[in-house]
Amino acid sequence: MPRSERSPLLLAGLLASAGVAHFAVPRQFDAIVPRALPGEPRAWTRASGVVELALAAGVALPRTRRVAALATAAFFVGVFPANVQMAADWRNRPAPLKAAALARLPLQVPLVLWARGVARAGEGRS
Repeated sequence: MPRSERSPLLLAGLLASAGVAHFAVPRQFDAIVPRALPGEPRAWTRASGVVELALAAGVALPRTRRVAALATAAFFVGVFPANVQMAADWRNRPAPLKAAALARLPLQVPLVLWARGVARAGEGRS
């Protein structure tokens, strides 16, 4: 399978795995929901899990891939505050955990670019 065909499926797999994780181990996600958001963190955890599963399905299907990949890029930008919250909360943790939390911040950029690349490759299919 050529890379251009694997890339959307890998992105869909990443989204689906993250979506399932939001339901399988929600406490770790609850902890990084920015406190400024209204309501209970668990509601945001579940909502983002549902969104990730829906985006995974959309990216996996050629007919909806372009729009879903663009929505995925926007989603990755939208959840960035959770990564900032995690980095702030983990600033006093042991060095390896603090480094992991800080590393998540710049890693959001390649995820956004990946989703945009999948959208570009899917142009004309939606």
